[in-house]
Amino acid sequence: MADGAPSSAKSSVDILTLGCRLNSYESEVMRGHAEAAGLKDAVIVNTCAVTAEAVRQARQTIRRARRERPTASIIVTGCAAQIDPASFAEMPEVSRVIGNAEKMKAETFAAIDFVGDSERVQVNDIMTVREVAAHLVDGLDGRARAFVQVQTGCDHRCTFCIIPYGRGNSRSVPAGEVVDQVKRLVASGHYEIVLTGVDLTSWGADLPATPKLGNLVARILKLVPDLKQLRLSSIDAIEIDEPLFEALAHEPRIAPHLHLSFQSGDDMILKRMKRRHSRADSINLCNRLREARPEMAFGADLIAGFPTETDEMFANTLASVDECGIDYLHVFPYSPRPGTPAAKMPQVARDVVKARAAMLRQRGAERLGLRLDRHVGQTALALVEAGNRARLSDFAPVRIDGASPESGRPALFNLVSRTATELVGRLA
Repeated sequence: MADGAPSSAKSSVDILTLGCRLNSYESEVMRGHAEAAGLKDAVIVNTCAVTAEAVRQARQTIRRARRERPTASIIVTGCAAQIDPASFAEMPEVSRVIGNAEKMKAETFAAIDFVGDSERVQVNDIMTVREVAAHLVDGLDGRARAFVQVQTGCDHRCTFCIIPYGRGNSRSVPAGEVVDQVKRLVASGHYEIVLTGVDLTSWGADLPATPKLGNLVARILKLVPDLKQLRLSSIDAIEIDEPLFEALAHEPRIAPHLHLSFQSGDDMILKRMKRRHSRADSINLCNRLREARPEMAFGADLIAGFPTETDEMFANTLASVDECGIDYLHVFPYSPRPGTPAAKMPQVARDVVKARAAMLRQRGAERLGLRLDRHVGQTALALVEAGNRARLSDFAPVRIDGASPESGRPALFNLVSRTATELVGRLA
Protein backbone atom coordinates (compact mmCIF):
# COMPACT_ATOMS: atom_id res chain seq x y z
CA MET A 1 0.00 0.00 0.00
CA ALA A 2 1.93 2.90 -1.30
CA ASP A 3 -0.22 5.59 0.42
CA GLY A 4 -1.60 3.65 3.33
CA ALA A 5 -2.45 6.54 5.67
CA PRO A 6 -5.99 7.88 5.38
CA SER A 7 -6.32 11.47 4.19
CA SER A 8 -9.27 13.81 4.32
CA ALA A 9 -10.41 17.18 3.04
CA LYS A 10 -11.73 19.95 5.29
CA SER A 11 -15.22 20.13 3.84
CA SER A 12 -18.68 18.72 4.35
CA VAL A 13 -17.51 15.73 2.28
CA ASP A 14 -14.41 14.00 3.65
CA ILE A 15 -12.60 11.38 1.58
CA LEU A 16 -10.54 8.84 3.50
CA THR A 17 -8.12 7.03 1.20
CA LEU A 18 -6.35 3.77 1.96
CA GLY A 19 -4.07 1.80 -0.33
CA CYS A 20 -2.36 2.57 -3.58
CA ARG A 21 -1.62 5.68 -5.61
CA LEU A 22 -4.42 4.74 -8.00
CA ASN A 23 -6.87 4.93 -5.10
CA SER A 24 -5.52 8.41 -4.31
CA TYR A 25 -6.15 9.48 -7.89
CA GLU A 26 -9.65 7.99 -7.90
CA SER A 27 -10.45 9.72 -4.61
CA GLU A 28 -9.76 13.03 -6.30
CA VAL A 29 -12.12 12.07 -9.13
CA MET A 30 -14.78 11.22 -6.55
CA ARG A 31 -14.20 14.55 -4.83
CA GLY A 32 -15.08 16.32 -8.06
CA HIS A 33 -18.18 14.17 -8.61
CA ALA A 34 -19.37 14.69 -5.02
CA GLU A 35 -18.91 18.46 -5.24
CA ALA A 36 -20.70 18.64 -8.59
CA ALA A 37 -23.59 16.62 -7.18
CA GLY A 38 -23.88 18.90 -4.15
CA LEU A 39 -23.30 16.04 -1.73
CA LYS A 40 -23.37 17.27 1.89
CA ASP A 41 -22.36 15.89 5.26
CA ALA A 42 -20.81 12.67 3.97
CA VAL A 43 -17.65 10.61 4.40
CA ILE A 44 -16.36 8.51 1.51
CA VAL A 45 -14.03 5.67 2.55
CA ASN A 46 -11.98 4.39 -0.40
CA THR A 47 -10.77 0.98 0.78
CA CYS A 48 -7.91 -1.37 -0.09
CA ALA A 49 -7.94 -5.18 -0.12
CA VAL A 50 -4.33 -6.08 -0.87
CA THR A 51 -3.94 -7.86 2.49
CA ALA A 52 -6.17 -9.02 5.32
CA GLU A 53 -4.63 -6.21 7.37
CA ALA A 54 -5.76 -3.68 4.75
CA VAL A 55 -9.35 -4.89 5.12
CA ARG A 56 -9.09 -4.69 8.90
CA GLN A 57 -7.81 -1.11 8.59
CA ALA A 58 -10.74 -0.29 6.30
CA ARG A 59 -13.23 -1.40 8.94
CA GLN A 60 -11.33 0.46 11.62
CA THR A 61 -11.35 3.62 9.48
CA ILE A 62 -15.13 3.34 8.97
CA ARG A 63 -15.77 2.99 12.70
CA ARG A 64 -13.50 5.94 13.49
CA ALA A 65 -15.25 8.03 10.83
CA ARG A 66 -18.59 7.35 12.51
CA ARG A 67 -17.23 8.41 15.90
CA GLU A 68 -15.79 11.63 14.46
CA ARG A 69 -18.76 12.42 12.19
CA PRO A 70 -21.79 10.99 14.03
CA THR A 71 -24.38 12.64 11.74
CA ALA A 72 -22.61 12.08 8.41
CA SER A 73 -23.60 9.55 5.78
CA ILE A 74 -20.76 7.06 5.24
CA ILE A 75 -20.15 5.78 1.70
CA VAL A 76 -17.77 2.84 1.35
CA THR A 77 -16.08 1.98 -1.93
CA GLY A 78 -12.75 0.65 -3.23
CA CYS A 79 -11.39 -2.87 -3.64
CA ALA A 80 -12.49 -4.28 -0.27
CA ALA A 81 -16.04 -3.04 -0.88
CA GLN A 82 -16.03 -4.42 -4.44
CA ILE A 83 -14.88 -7.88 -3.33
CA ASP A 84 -17.14 -8.26 -0.28
CA PRO A 85 -19.90 -5.64 -0.42
CA ALA A 86 -22.28 -7.57 1.82
CA SER A 87 -19.96 -7.54 4.83
CA PHE A 88 -19.56 -3.76 4.61
CA ALA A 89 -23.29 -3.24 4.08
CA GLU A 90 -23.87 -5.13 7.34
CA MET A 91 -21.81 -2.61 9.31
CA PRO A 92 -24.21 -0.30 11.19
CA GLU A 93 -21.95 2.67 10.46
CA VAL A 94 -22.31 2.33 6.66
CA SER A 95 -24.93 4.19 4.64
CA ARG A 96 -23.96 3.11 1.09
CA VAL A 97 -21.61 0.64 -0.58
CA ILE A 98 -20.42 1.57 -4.09
CA GLY A 99 -18.35 -0.57 -6.47
CA ASN A 100 -15.06 0.34 -8.13
CA ALA A 101 -16.68 0.98 -11.50
CA GLU A 102 -19.61 2.91 -10.03
CA LYS A 103 -17.39 5.22 -7.94
CA MET A 104 -15.88 6.70 -11.12
CA LYS A 105 -19.26 7.78 -12.55
CA ALA A 106 -20.67 11.22 -11.89
CA GLU A 107 -24.22 9.87 -12.15
CA THR A 108 -23.63 7.58 -9.14
CA PHE A 109 -23.20 10.59 -6.87
CA ALA A 110 -25.92 12.62 -8.55
CA ALA A 111 -28.41 9.82 -7.85
CA ILE A 112 -27.56 9.31 -4.16
CA ASP A 113 -30.56 10.03 -1.94
CA PHE A 114 -29.97 9.00 1.66
CA VAL A 115 -33.56 9.57 2.73
CA GLY A 116 -35.21 7.97 -0.29
CA ASP A 117 -35.38 4.45 -1.64
CA SER A 118 -32.18 4.52 -3.72
CA GLU A 119 -30.29 1.25 -3.70
CA ARG A 120 -28.06 0.90 -0.64
CA VAL A 121 -25.54 -1.40 -2.35
CA GLN A 122 -24.42 -0.42 -5.85
CA VAL A 123 -21.79 -2.97 -6.80
CA ASN A 124 -21.88 -4.65 -10.20
CA ASP A 125 -19.72 -7.43 -11.68
CA ILE A 126 -16.36 -5.75 -12.28
CA MET A 127 -15.37 -8.50 -14.74
CA THR A 128 -17.99 -7.25 -17.19
CA VAL A 129 -16.42 -3.79 -17.45
CA ARG A 130 -14.56 -3.41 -20.74
CA GLU A 131 -13.41 0.22 -20.85
CA VAL A 132 -11.84 2.81 -18.60
CA ALA A 133 -12.36 6.51 -19.18
CA ALA A 134 -9.81 9.24 -18.60
CA HIS A 135 -10.79 11.55 -15.78
CA LEU A 136 -9.36 15.05 -15.80
CA VAL A 137 -8.26 16.33 -12.41
CA ASP A 138 -6.12 19.34 -11.55
CA GLY A 139 -3.78 17.21 -9.46
CA LEU A 140 -4.25 15.61 -6.06
CA ASP A 141 -5.39 17.51 -3.02
CA GLY A 142 -2.39 18.42 -0.90
CA ARG A 143 0.15 16.75 -3.17
CA ALA A 144 3.08 18.24 -5.04
CA ARG A 145 2.90 15.92 -8.02
CA ALA A 146 -0.01 14.96 -10.27
CA PHE A 147 -1.05 11.38 -10.95
CA VAL A 148 -2.53 10.26 -14.25
CA GLN A 149 -4.38 6.97 -14.45
CA VAL A 150 -3.56 5.20 -17.70
CA GLN A 151 -4.76 1.69 -16.86
CA THR A 152 -6.72 -0.33 -14.33
CA GLY A 153 -7.43 -4.00 -13.71
CA CYS A 154 -5.18 -7.02 -14.19
CA ASP A 155 -5.26 -10.06 -16.47
CA HIS A 156 -2.78 -12.06 -14.37
CA ARG A 157 -3.79 -14.36 -11.55
CA CYS A 158 -0.96 -14.49 -9.05
CA THR A 159 -1.86 -17.10 -6.46
CA PHE A 160 -1.69 -14.67 -3.50
CA CYS A 161 -3.56 -11.76 -5.06
CA ILE A 162 -7.22 -10.82 -4.66
CA ILE A 163 -6.94 -7.49 -6.49
CA PRO A 164 -8.15 -8.66 -9.96
CA TYR A 165 -11.47 -9.46 -8.29
CA GLY A 166 -11.65 -5.90 -7.03
CA ARG A 167 -10.42 -4.20 -10.20
CA GLY A 168 -11.48 -6.53 -13.01
CA ASN A 169 -9.54 -7.33 -16.16
CA SER A 170 -6.96 -4.95 -17.60
CA ARG A 171 -8.35 -1.87 -19.39
CA SER A 172 -6.30 0.95 -20.88
CA VAL A 173 -6.96 4.65 -21.38
CA PRO A 174 -6.24 5.52 -25.05
CA ALA A 175 -2.93 7.31 -25.62
CA GLY A 176 -4.54 10.49 -26.97
CA GLU A 177 -6.61 10.93 -23.83
CA VAL A 178 -3.56 10.36 -21.62
CA VAL A 179 -1.51 12.92 -23.55
CA ASP A 180 -4.34 15.47 -23.36
CA GLN A 181 -4.53 15.09 -19.59
CA VAL A 182 -0.77 15.41 -19.18
CA LYS A 183 -0.82 18.57 -21.31
CA ARG A 184 -3.56 20.06 -19.14
CA LEU A 185 -1.75 19.27 -15.91
CA VAL A 186 1.56 20.66 -17.16
CA ALA A 187 -0.19 23.80 -18.41
CA SER A 188 -1.69 24.27 -14.94
CA GLY A 189 1.80 24.30 -13.45
CA HIS A 190 2.65 20.73 -12.42
CA TYR A 191 6.36 19.95 -12.48
CA GLU A 192 6.06 16.17 -12.13
CA ILE A 193 3.52 13.73 -13.58
CA VAL A 194 3.22 10.15 -12.33
CA LEU A 195 1.70 7.49 -14.58
CA THR A 196 -0.27 5.02 -12.50
CA GLY A 197 -2.33 1.86 -12.90
CA VAL A 198 -2.97 -1.53 -11.33
CA ASP A 199 -0.72 -3.35 -13.82
CA LEU A 200 0.93 -0.40 -15.54
CA THR A 201 3.10 -2.35 -17.98
CA SER A 202 0.05 -4.11 -19.43
CA TRP A 203 -1.11 -0.77 -20.83
CA GLY A 204 -2.20 -1.03 -24.44
CA ALA A 205 -2.87 -4.78 -24.67
CA ASP A 206 -6.61 -4.13 -25.10
CA LEU A 207 -6.22 -1.19 -27.51
CA PRO A 208 -6.12 -1.30 -31.33
CA ALA A 209 -2.67 -2.40 -32.59
CA THR A 210 -1.78 -3.36 -28.97
CA PRO A 211 0.78 -0.61 -28.29
CA LYS A 212 3.24 -1.00 -25.42
CA LEU A 213 3.89 1.27 -22.46
CA GLY A 214 7.16 2.38 -24.06
CA ASN A 215 5.14 3.80 -26.95
CA LEU A 216 2.94 5.79 -24.58
CA VAL A 217 5.94 7.17 -22.69
CA ALA A 218 7.60 8.22 -25.95
CA ARG A 219 4.43 10.01 -27.10
CA ILE A 220 4.10 11.90 -23.83
CA LEU A 221 7.71 13.06 -23.91
CA LYS A 222 7.46 14.13 -27.56
CA LEU A 223 4.05 15.80 -27.44
CA VAL A 224 4.43 17.51 -24.05
CA PRO A 225 7.86 19.15 -24.32
CA ASP A 226 7.18 21.39 -21.30
CA LEU A 227 6.86 18.39 -18.97
CA LYS A 228 9.88 18.54 -16.67
CA GLN A 229 9.69 15.16 -14.95
CA LEU A 230 7.79 11.95 -15.68
CA ARG A 231 7.68 9.17 -13.11
CA LEU A 232 6.29 5.63 -13.39
CA SER A 233 4.49 3.99 -10.50
CA SER A 234 4.86 0.28 -9.64
CA ILE A 235 5.59 -1.87 -12.69
CA ASP A 236 6.03 -5.54 -13.55
CA ALA A 237 9.69 -5.94 -14.50
CA ILE A 238 9.15 -8.80 -16.95
CA GLU A 239 6.88 -6.61 -19.10
CA ILE A 240 9.37 -3.78 -19.70
CA ASP A 241 9.61 -3.60 -23.51
CA GLU A 242 12.79 -2.43 -25.25
CA PRO A 243 11.53 1.10 -26.07
CA LEU A 244 10.57 1.56 -22.43
CA PHE A 245 13.96 0.27 -21.29
CA GLU A 246 15.72 2.68 -23.63
CA ALA A 247 13.64 5.59 -22.33
CA LEU A 248 14.31 4.67 -18.71
CA ALA A 249 18.01 4.30 -19.41
CA HIS A 250 18.60 7.42 -21.48
CA GLU A 251 15.76 9.96 -21.15
CA PRO A 252 16.70 12.55 -18.49
CA ARG A 253 13.08 13.72 -18.10
CA ILE A 254 12.12 10.30 -16.71
CA ALA A 255 12.85 10.17 -12.99
CA PRO A 256 15.68 7.72 -12.21
CA HIS A 257 13.51 5.65 -9.91
CA LEU A 258 11.47 2.49 -10.47
CA HIS A 259 9.26 0.60 -8.05
CA LEU A 260 9.27 -3.04 -9.13
CA SER A 261 6.77 -5.78 -8.37
CA PHE A 262 9.22 -8.58 -7.45
CA GLN A 263 7.39 -10.28 -4.51
CA SER A 264 10.15 -12.87 -3.96
CA GLY A 265 13.77 -13.58 -4.74
CA ASP A 266 13.44 -17.37 -4.82
CA ASP A 267 12.62 -19.22 -8.05
CA MET A 268 10.43 -21.93 -6.48
CA ILE A 269 8.37 -19.40 -4.54
CA LEU A 270 8.01 -17.26 -7.69
CA LYS A 271 6.61 -20.31 -9.50
CA ARG A 272 4.19 -21.04 -6.67
CA MET A 273 3.14 -17.39 -6.73
CA LYS A 274 2.54 -17.81 -10.49
CA ARG A 275 4.84 -14.91 -11.23
CA ARG A 276 6.30 -14.72 -14.73
CA HIS A 277 9.87 -13.71 -13.93
CA SER A 278 12.78 -15.48 -12.30
CA ARG A 279 15.29 -14.37 -9.71
CA ALA A 280 17.86 -13.93 -12.49
CA ASP A 281 15.44 -11.73 -14.46
CA SER A 282 15.16 -9.33 -11.51
CA ILE A 283 18.89 -9.09 -10.95
CA ASN A 284 19.64 -8.73 -14.67
CA LEU A 285 17.14 -5.90 -15.12
CA CYS A 286 18.49 -3.90 -12.20
CA ASN A 287 22.09 -4.41 -13.30
CA ARG A 288 21.33 -3.36 -16.89
CA LEU A 289 19.49 -0.22 -15.86
CA ARG A 290 22.08 0.77 -13.29
CA GLU A 291 24.89 0.22 -15.79
CA ALA A 292 23.13 2.51 -18.29
CA ARG A 293 22.08 5.06 -15.67
CA PRO A 294 24.14 4.86 -12.47
CA GLU A 295 21.85 7.21 -10.51
CA MET A 296 18.88 4.83 -10.95
CA ALA A 297 17.20 3.86 -7.66
CA PHE A 298 14.93 0.86 -7.17
CA GLY A 299 12.02 0.17 -4.89
CA ALA A 300 10.38 -3.24 -4.68
CA ASP A 301 7.48 -5.14 -3.18
CA LEU A 302 8.48 -8.31 -1.34
CA ILE A 303 6.27 -10.80 0.48
CA ALA A 304 7.65 -12.45 3.63
CA GLY A 305 6.50 -15.91 4.64
CA PHE A 306 4.66 -16.99 1.49
CA PRO A 307 3.20 -20.52 1.94
CA THR A 308 5.86 -23.30 1.75
CA GLU A 309 8.72 -20.76 2.10
CA THR A 310 11.68 -22.44 3.81
CA ASP A 311 14.58 -20.74 5.56
CA GLU A 312 16.70 -21.28 2.45
CA MET A 313 14.05 -19.78 0.17
CA PHE A 314 13.73 -16.77 2.43
CA ALA A 315 17.51 -16.39 2.47
CA ASN A 316 17.40 -16.11 -1.34
CA THR A 317 14.85 -13.29 -1.08
CA LEU A 318 16.89 -11.50 1.59
CA ALA A 319 20.04 -11.78 -0.53
CA SER A 320 18.19 -10.44 -3.58
CA VAL A 321 17.76 -7.08 -1.83
CA ASP A 322 21.51 -6.56 -2.13
CA GLU A 323 21.92 -8.32 -5.47
CA CYS A 324 19.27 -6.10 -7.07
CA GLY A 325 20.36 -3.04 -5.12
CA ILE A 326 16.89 -2.23 -3.79
CA ASP A 327 16.82 1.12 -2.00
CA TYR A 328 13.14 1.47 -1.05
CA LEU A 329 11.70 -1.77 0.23
CA HIS A 330 7.98 -2.34 0.71
CA VAL A 331 7.50 -5.50 2.79
CA PHE A 332 4.23 -7.41 3.05
CA PRO A 333 3.98 -10.12 5.73
CA TYR A 334 2.00 -12.81 3.90
CA SER A 335 -1.62 -13.11 4.98
CA PRO A 336 -4.02 -15.56 3.32
CA ARG A 337 -6.80 -14.00 1.26
CA PRO A 338 -9.89 -16.24 1.07
CA GLY A 339 -10.60 -17.24 -2.52
CA THR A 340 -6.96 -17.27 -3.62
CA PRO A 341 -4.99 -20.48 -4.39
CA ALA A 342 -2.22 -19.54 -1.95
CA ALA A 343 -4.69 -19.59 0.94
CA LYS A 344 -5.01 -23.38 0.42
CA MET A 345 -1.25 -24.01 0.41
CA PRO A 346 0.68 -25.12 3.53
CA GLN A 347 1.07 -21.96 5.62
CA VAL A 348 4.16 -20.65 7.38
CA ALA A 349 3.77 -20.08 11.14
CA ARG A 350 2.74 -16.49 11.91
CA ASP A 351 5.67 -15.85 14.25
CA VAL A 352 8.04 -16.95 11.47
CA VAL A 353 6.26 -14.69 8.96
CA LYS A 354 6.62 -11.71 11.31
CA ALA A 355 10.28 -12.47 12.02
CA ARG A 356 11.10 -12.70 8.31
CA ALA A 357 9.24 -9.46 7.57
CA ALA A 358 11.25 -7.75 10.32
CA MET A 359 14.52 -9.03 8.81
CA LEU A 360 13.54 -7.74 5.38
CA ARG A 361 12.59 -4.35 6.79
CA GLN A 362 15.88 -4.12 8.65
CA ARG A 363 17.79 -4.86 5.45
CA GLY A 364 15.63 -2.30 3.66
CA ALA A 365 16.53 0.31 6.29
CA GLU A 366 20.23 -0.44 5.76
CA ARG A 367 19.87 -0.10 1.99
CA LEU A 368 18.01 3.19 2.38
CA GLY A 369 20.86 4.48 4.52
CA LEU A 370 23.33 3.65 1.75
CA ARG A 371 21.20 5.55 -0.78
CA LEU A 372 20.97 8.58 1.50
CA ASP A 373 24.72 8.52 2.14
CA ARG A 374 25.30 9.03 -1.59
CA HIS A 375 23.68 12.45 -1.39
CA VAL A 376 25.11 13.92 1.82
CA GLY A 377 27.39 16.84 1.00
CA GLN A 378 25.88 17.38 -2.44
CA THR A 379 23.67 20.13 -3.87
CA ALA A 380 20.65 18.74 -5.68
CA LEU A 381 17.28 19.70 -7.14
CA ALA A 382 14.26 18.43 -5.21
CA LEU A 383 10.50 18.79 -5.65
CA VAL A 384 9.08 20.60 -2.63
CA GLU A 385 6.15 18.92 -0.88
CA ALA A 386 3.91 20.03 1.96
CA GLY A 387 5.11 20.01 5.54
CA ASN A 388 8.71 21.09 4.95
CA ARG A 389 9.44 18.00 2.92
CA ALA A 390 10.88 17.46 -0.57
CA ARG A 391 12.01 14.57 -2.79
CA LEU A 392 14.95 14.17 -5.10
CA SER A 393 14.38 12.73 -8.56
CA ASP A 394 15.55 9.30 -7.28
CA PHE A 395 12.76 9.53 -4.65
CA ALA A 396 15.13 10.16 -1.72
CA PRO A 397 13.17 12.09 0.95
CA VAL A 398 14.45 15.44 2.21
CA ARG A 399 13.47 17.27 5.41
CA ILE A 400 13.87 20.99 4.82
CA ASP A 401 15.82 22.75 7.56
CA GLY A 402 14.78 26.39 7.61
CA ALA A 403 12.43 28.29 5.33
CA SER A 404 10.53 26.13 2.87
CA PRO A 405 9.84 27.37 -0.68
CA GLU A 406 6.51 27.00 -2.45
CA SER A 407 5.08 23.47 -2.48
CA GLY A 408 4.91 21.84 -5.88
CA ARG A 409 7.97 23.62 -7.26
CA PRO A 410 11.58 22.39 -7.54
CA ALA A 411 14.37 24.02 -5.56
CA LEU A 412 18.11 23.54 -5.05
CA PHE A 413 19.15 22.20 -1.65
CA ASN A 414 22.44 21.70 0.10
CA LEU A 415 22.12 18.20 1.57
CA VAL A 416 23.96 18.62 4.85
CA SER A 417 23.22 15.39 6.76
CA ARG A 418 20.80 12.51 7.11
CA THR A 419 18.71 10.72 9.67
CA ALA A 420 17.79 7.03 9.50
CA THR A 421 15.01 7.73 7.02
CA GLU A 422 15.64 11.04 5.25
CA LEU A 423 18.13 13.66 4.15
CA VAL A 424 18.35 17.08 5.78
CA GLY A 425 18.54 19.92 3.27
CA ARG A 426 18.86 23.71 3.30
CA LEU A 427 18.05 26.01 0.44
CA ALA A 428 21.15 26.54 -1.65
